[in-house]
Amino acid sequence: MSEPIRVLVTGAAGQIAYSLLFSIAKGDVFGKDQPITLLLLDITPMLPVLEGVVMELQDCALPLLRDIVPTDKEEVAFKDLDAAILVGSMPRKEGMERKDLLKANVAIFKSQGTALEKYAKKTVKVLVVGNPANTNCLIAAKSAPSIPKENFSCLTRLDHNRARSQVAMRCGVPATHVKNVIIWGNHSSTQYPDVHHCMVNMSGSELACFDAVKDDAWLKGDFIATVQLRGAAVIKARKLSSAMSAAKAICDHMRDIWSGTSEGEFISMGVYSSGNSYGVPDDLIYSFPVQIKDKSWKIVDGLAINDFSRLKMDATAAELIEERDTAVSFLGV
Repeated sequence: MSEPIRVLVTGAAGQIAYSLLFSIAKGDVFGKDQPITLLLLDITPMLPVLEGVVMELQDCALPLLRDIVPTDKEEVAFKDLDAAILVGSMPRKEGMERKDLLKANVAIFKSQGTALEKYAKKTVKVLVVGNPANTNCLIAAKSAPSIPKENFSCLTRLDHNRARSQVAMRCGVPATHVKNVIIWGNHSSTQYPDVHHCMVNMSGSELACFDAVKDDAWLKGDFIATVQLRGAAVIKARKLSSAMSAAKAICDHMRDIWSGTSEGEFISMGVYSSGNSYGVPDDLIYSFPVQIKDKSWKIVDGLAINDFSRLKMDATAAELIEERDTAVSFLGV
């Protein structure tokens, strides 16, 4: 058995974390022989609830879970981290303008980025889940200048999984038979779910998605809208946000960072854009198709982009630029 790794989950008393922590603690994410110390951060009023979560984790009697540290203090939560999953954020309240939401979250993620800089290992892998995830991730990365920007990513795997599942259901195959869908851009309703490079395994042979589905109008219309608006649809039906599927996507994302992606497959992640890929502007956290090896991601290069895709990729980039510029104005830099 190796030494325990230190894994932080913020918003640890919330419902996404409640679906997430068991999977992490039993070895689904970092490996079946990797002991774990869980650091659980939440705001002070949530500490009694967090205590109940700790009791449940203890009662699971999990062999890999070596220690659990519940806290409301960043200097405790961020110390010597190997992985940080930043779930907690200020949710949008009724009547709240997007600008107000951004302002509140800039304060949270500036503080957490500063704590990463001060207390975490420089090798820490940081996944931002709390919305607006792309811009929150960028603020955290900017606030931790000595940690490589490549170590920061935001969650678009949920959108990726949604797109994969929609195609699979349409073709009547398991989701594992659909690969290489792409989510471009922002984890918002401007994201672009792209299936121009997607392959579907039907009856033992791989077909291009458009050939497998045989309904171009659906793939360019309702399919895109369904994936873009799926989160809102879940909230409308459930009266709560998508916690189970978000937790599964977080596990998928972090497991791929730790263990790598399969040969010939790529997944979607919000990562730092340095302006060299697909005409996406510099200094954004933008969702790209990536492959991962040895805990390092690489954007999949050389995919053909048609005019339909280009317009949608540019539209989501424009939204991210506006979000970034608004958020940075609150940083006072």
